[in-house]
Amino acid sequence: AAFALTAREQEVLELLAEGLATPMIAELLDIRLVTVRNHIQHIQEKLGVHSQAETVAYAYRHNLV
Repeated sequence: AAFALTAREQEVLELLAEGLATPMIAELLDIRLVTVRNHIQHIQEKLGVHSQAETVAYAYRHNLV
């Protein structure tokens, strides 16, 4: 693929794909909510998608999770 997710972005993507909300992801990874949102924003930019639903759909379609 033309993009490369960081290890942390991959982790966040997997938790999103499991249906976890951003506050739960922040708690699980012991990072701030704003940090989770930044990771999601970076993931979306890299994948060329615009919503969390699109992000998860893309991840499943392209075997990223």
